[in-house]
Amino acid sequence: MDLGLEGKNAIVTGGSLGIGAAIALVLAEEGCNVAINYRRHDTEAKAVVARAEEMGRKGLAIKADVANHDDAQNMVDTVISEFGRLDIMVCNAGINWDGVIWKMSEEQWDTVINVNLKGYFNYNKAAATVFKDQKGGKIVNISSINGLRGKFAQSNYAASKGGEIAMSKSLAKELGKFNVNVNVVAPGMVMTDMAHNIPQEFLAAAMEETAVGRFSTPEECANVVAFLCSDKSRHITGEVIKVDGGQYM
Repeated sequence: MDLGLEGKNAIVTGGSLGIGAAIALVLAEEGCNVAINYRRHDTEAKAVVARAEEMGRKGLAIKADVANHDDAQNMVDTVISEFGRLDIMVCNAGINWDGVIWKMSEEQWDTVINVNLKGYFNYNKAAATVFKDQKGGKIVNISSINGLRGKFAQSNYAASKGGEIAMSKSLAKELGKFNVNVNVVAPGMVMTDMAHNIPQEFLAAAMEETAVGRFSTPEECANVVAFLCSDKSRHITGEVIKVDGGQYM
């Protein structure tokens, strides 16, 4: 299916690794110019940009802290200056710092909320201001099934991911009349580099939850994101689409 994304300009936060890198590259394959932000992984970020450029797209890697409001606005301004316009915002950057609530420090709570929830607010706000004025745009926020169901020892992470969902639904209501779609993709367990470091007993328990008997790949998540970034999905907004192989249903 031709998604009609040729020449569109996209930002993907946390685009140097895992799901974010896959999203950036699938969007590039579909014709988008892509800008990614990253915090530490300079080499990986440059590699993603290089691959996008090999496809004939413009690519841009910007080192930025998603929890910093000014960094978010500066990135949006830079992308518009370099690409001429912004059409798509995909918020993906996130962290976890797990612990049961009675052992969780204030720092653990604040750090996860600042990156995963405030970070999404920063980039959603910057994009929404642009999209409202230009009467069009797509926002896709990457959450998690644990934002829908909760998870043992992840009260901070689950709260941040649940907050992303609530914020997205609110923005869908606010921005709909401006021809802006806001949707959420909620993956289950995805086989990224990070997942390979999870103890085998936890992976086995997660696998037992799935209906299809396997975990998702980053590209499978990215394909859903690309669809939501296209006009093929123009009548879909405020939705949460699980990409979890039936892990939570």
